[in-house]
Amino acid sequence: MDIHQVINIDNEILSGQAVFTGTRVPVESLFDHLEAGVSLDEFLEDFPSVTKEQAIALLDMANKIVTSKDIAKLYEAVA
Repeated sequence: MDIHQVINIDNEILSGQAVFTGTRVPVESLFDHLEAGVSLDEFLEDFPSVTKEQAIALLDMANKIVTSKDIAKLYEAVA
């Protein structure tokens, strides 16, 4: 899935906060829910405008970022 099908950043939507494309659901809310012990299915029930495919694609992207072999350069870019 293309990143633009998963994440949208638009200053007109929640002041430019990253949201799931086609929704007003912040991407951060998925991580907050998972951190709190909420299952993916429960998150999707709470936010029905987010598709399971979007949520899984986001988690896959995050996984690829944090398991990158060049994590030092990634850290420098976001630090």
